[in-house]
Amino acid sequence: MDGKEKIVIGILAMQGAFAEHQVMLQSVSTPKPIEIMLIRNPEDLSKCDALIIPGGESTTIALLARLAGLTEPLREFIAKKPVWGTCAGAILLSEEAEGTKKGGQELFGGVTIKTKRNGWGSQVESFEAPLLVEGLKESNRPFTGVFIRAPVVMEIRPSAMSQPVQIISSISPWLLPKGQQLVSLDEDETDPRSSCTVVALRQGSHLITTFHPELTKDNRFHEYFVKHCVIPSLGVSR
Repeated sequence: MDGKEKIVIGILAMQGAFAEHQVMLQSVSTPKPIEIMLIRNPEDLSKCDALIIPGGESTTIALLARLAGLTEPLREFIAKKPVWGTCAGAILLSEEAEGTKKGGQELFGGVTIKTKRNGWGSQVESFEAPLLVEGLKESNRPFTGVFIRAPVVMEIRPSAMSQPVQIISSISPWLLPKGQQLVSLDEDETDPRSSCTVVALRQGSHLITTFHPELTKDNRFHEYFVKHCVIPSLGVSR
């Protein structure tokens, strides 16, 4: 049993939907109180047990993190502690990304996947879709995935040196809004076995969602992160 009195979860607050994540975390019930910190410098990060990297603009988040002296501390943190990346955060946690802006995209890494920015198209092609998520509370009740300029998972790269990747949710092509499709992909995105249909996955204590759970009123994904990724890493009983 961990002797800490509280669980400290940071939210990288450089840019994007960090305030929405804060609201959702405040609604999660846990065996120990959660303290939420908005992270803007290395000192704050050092106090955290886990971290959320929110959706937003991945290039901007990476640039602001670099200017704040957070890039290397973030990489060191990710190597040791639970981290959840949503949308832009999913890109930043990838080991490789394509479709980046001119000059490339600085990544924090930590999850052995390759992602593609804006894989579902532009802002005007944003959409919502019902998702079934393995391990989520009331898993037979669909979770509403909010996809806004969302990335897609191009490759899952298993390695003997890394923990296995667990796919916890894939999008059904037959449930997409009429006319919605993946853009600029070589493989058949209608094949449900394609990595491009994967929208949520875990690798060890790291969680990736290519959509925005924080933009709903459903806190089950935040509860999942705390109970399945954060608490086990601290040795706290659920």
